[in-house]
Amino acid sequence: MTLDFTEKLRAYVSAFNAADEELYPQAIPNEAAFAYLQQNAPLLDCPDEALETTYYFRLWTLRKHFKRTPFGHVLTEFLPPVGWAGPYNTINCAVGHHLREARWLADAPEKLWEYICFWLDGHGAIGYSMWFASAVESYFRIHPNADRMREALPKLDLLYRQREETNLRPCGLFWSIDDRDGMEYSVGGSGLRPTLNSYMCGDAFAMARMAQAVGNDALARAYRERGEGLRECMNALLWDGDFYRTIPCEEDDPADFTVRPAVEESRRVRELVGYLPWYFHLAPPEKDGALRQLFDPNGFAAPFGLTTAERRHPRFLFSNAHECLWNGYVWPFATAQTLTALANAIRDRGAASPVSNGEYYALLRQYALCHRLTEADGSVRCWIDEDLHPLTGRWYCRDELARKGYEQRAGIRERGKDYNHSTFCDLVLSGLLGIRFENGVPTARPIVPPEWDHFAVTGLTAENWTVLWDRDGARYGLGPGLHCFRA
Repeated sequence: MTLDFTEKLRAYVSAFNAADEELYPQAIPNEAAFAYLQQNAPLLDCPDEALETTYYFRLWTLRKHFKRTPFGHVLTEFLPPVGWAGPYNTINCAVGHHLREARWLADAPEKLWEYICFWLDGHGAIGYSMWFASAVESYFRIHPNADRMREALPKLDLLYRQREETNLRPCGLFWSIDDRDGMEYSVGGSGLRPTLNSYMCGDAFAMARMAQAVGNDALARAYRERGEGLRECMNALLWDGDFYRTIPCEEDDPADFTVRPAVEESRRVRELVGYLPWYFHLAPPEKDGALRQLFDPNGFAAPFGLTTAERRHPRFLFSNAHECLWNGYVWPFATAQTLTALANAIRDRGAASPVSNGEYYALLRQYALCHRLTEADGSVRCWIDEDLHPLTGRWYCRDELARKGYEQRAGIRERGKDYNHSTFCDLVLSGLLGIRFENGVPTARPIVPPEWDHFAVTGLTAENWTVLWDRDGARYGLGPGLHCFRA
């Protein structure tokens, strides 16, 4: 049986195009969006209209960011040029998100390989931290290619060792500036943060697995040892009683301790980045109680998303003149990381998970509904931007830039519109629906809520796989249960 969701896609793209002011067209303009997505995007059918709408909206915005360069295709973060970007307006901060989100496209084997090589071969400026090897491995999981993996490994090894030289401290942890983690003006501030340490630990284990897969036992052993050592340090030093917290310190701090030092209360804070160890399967089960803070209104739960700092902290939403604040405002970048981490925890723990499928779905649906902009006339349209006010639902950065007259000074319009700084489609496909590829063949372990009775995804990879689940078989006519097949 062939399921055809083409008209569903056509309706969504037509609506998005009609509502859009196309300011910065790149390789795939609006007029080509439907044809491109029809040929390359996995199409979704599910019972939740809000979630489905946001899924198609994020596919529609993602293709806007493909850009042709002399080195092949890249993905941008901002559509207009920004002064802190590198060559071709690229920024490495969200590369991990870019690779996870775009890996589901049928043309990803070539487009994303060009993008990966753009960074591996030194054509971009690596000014921010990133979880690169882990994201490259996630690309290879869907699009396996042993020759390309062998080509990538020595270059990934060089990047890893360069970061060790500049950021690794005697205590065994990596130091980073919150700004260089893409998280400026955070409460915890700079120091030994869960961000870069989780990235480097996740990358080490990813390197070990990729090296093992291509028969490089020595490299696999070296990176397995790196990963195990760093994970041990994280659990000994970053874990602070009930949460992974930053150890604030300056760049010139010797950081040669073996026991977690005391931290002043003004900077001792739970922050959403404390969930990154779960993103990379690094947190042991006894630390899972920390996940309940996601549902606590004194923790991270807010009306319009997960706050980047706990709401009970005295410096939550502290006053600052800058528009990009990680002191509690909702950032899709961190929300996407956290929801990936939470889906991992639910699957890793099985029946012992402290979070239910329904609770995960509620957070994902809240995130979907945040992809909206209310216009002056009261109309609402799909939107993704920079940071969101957790109590009002307004796009805070956009409002602040307008208040400051930023556009007149910078000579650009709508800096954050269609911001490519997070994932959403990947959260639906790999998170909610649990789709994984092994040797080019999909499997699925859904964590859909009890009220759902069906879902289907067609057009997975160039092999045109379909994954569907039908509780009683009435929706798709293929019988009850889960089905994976090639059209």
